[in-house]
Amino acid sequence: MNATTLEKMQKMHLYGMYGAFKMSIESGHPSVATPDEMISDLILAEWEDRQNRKISRQLKNARFRYKADLENIIYNTARNFDRNQIMRYADCTFIEKKENILITGSTGIGKSYIASAIGHHACSLGYRVLYFNTTKLFGKLKMAKADGSYISELAKLERNQLLILDDFGIQPFDTISRSALMEIIEDRYGKTSIIITSQVPVSQWHEVIGEKTVADAIMDRIIHGAHRLEIKGESLRKKNLEKESE
Repeated sequence: MNATTLEKMQKMHLYGMYGAFKMSIESGHPSVATPDEMISDLILAEWEDRQNRKISRQLKNARFRYKADLENIIYNTARNFDRNQIMRYADCTFIEKKENILITGSTGIGKSYIASAIGHHACSLGYRVLYFNTTKLFGKLKMAKADGSYISELAKLERNQLLILDDFGIQPFDTISRSALMEIIEDRYGKTSIIITSQVPVSQWHEVIGEKTVADAIMDRIIHGAHRLEIKGESLRKKNLEKESE
C-alpha cells in the first residue's frame, strides 16, 4: 500500500509529501501522530517544497551575474550607508509602492553587489526579478528589433516586478537605445520597480541619455519617488586584490 501511495504522489507531482512520507516509512519508527497531525505534516512538507522550488525558479529566471547575500555586505559609516537602510530596502516595500532605487558610486565600490543582494532577497520573498547589465540589455534589444522579437522582449521585461539595470551610463545612449529606454521606463512607471546602479552621478544622467526632451521625460519618471544610495569610500575590488597579493 505504501509503495502504491508513494508512486501516486510522484505521478501527482506531490514531491514534498513524497519526501516526507518516504522518510517516515524508512525511519522504521511507527508514527504516533494523529490523522490530522499527519495530514498537517504532509501539507506543510508539500508547501515548503513548492516554495523552495519557486524561489529556485525565480533566482534562475532573474539571471543574476553572481550570488549576493545581504549578510555579506560590508557596513560601515565610511561607505555612507548603514545596515538599517539596506534592511529597509530588503523588506521590498519599495516594490509594493512601485518605487525605484538609484545606487551610485565609483567603480569597484560594491554597487552591483548591493543591488544583486536586494534582488536575491526579493526573489526569496516571491517577487519576479530580472537582472541585466545595461549595455548588454540594449544590445539585445537592438538585435530584437532586427529579428522582429522586440515587442516580445519588452513584454518579458514588463512582467517582472523588479528590473535591475547594472552599470547604467557606461556608454552614452544612441537613438535606438534611448527610444528603448523610454519605452521600458514608460511601461514600468507606476506599475513596477527598477534598481539602477551607475558610476555616473544622477546629476549627469541627462548627458548620458542625450536629447534633452527625451532625457527630461525619462529622468522625471526614474527619479520620482526614488530612493538614493550614494556609496562612498575606496574600491573594495582594489582592496581585495591588495590582500590577495600580500
